[in-house]
Amino acid sequence: MNSIISLNSVRFLVLVLTQVLICNHINFLGYVNPNVYILFIILFPVKNNRSLFILVSFLLGLIIDLFLDSGGIHAAACVFIAYTRPIILKFSFGMVYEHQNMKFNTVDFGAKLTYITIMTVVHHIILYSLEIFSISKIILVLQKTLFSSIFTIILCVLLIIIFSRKSK
Repeated sequence: MNSIISLNSVRFLVLVLTQVLICNHINFLGYVNPNVYILFIILFPVKNNRSLFILVSFLLGLIIDLFLDSGGIHAAACVFIAYTRPIILKFSFGMVYEHQNMKFNTVDFGAKLTYITIMTVVHHIILYSLEIFSISKIILVLQKTLFSSIFTIILCVLLIIIFSRKSK
């Protein structure tokens, strides 16, 4: 249990620092801005306390908001995906999630990709809807969501492949 807490604490710090120091300075064509910090929410253990998980997700978003001076939009998007995560897990993994014996490294790649894609797109739709906050600019919200989601999904999958442990 102690190793799980330390692993998640290190993951939290590394993803926040990566987001703040590297990813926040990427703004390609005005639309592409990767948000790799959501990988913490995506990879958080399934069996932990849900209230604690939502609180930690709020703190993650709040820390990103403090660095970006964005007024709470990252916190809102993080809390939303943390709250809806059980539904997305059930949709993506089916019966494996139902029995709560799921390990992220042991499920097939298609289910992982579906899960990462849904979590990322939902996060980005909430984030950019709150950032732009104008129904007349819905095309801009969708463009930013699409392009940032694609780049974020690619980075998240690459990070998972690079840093995953091979179980034998």
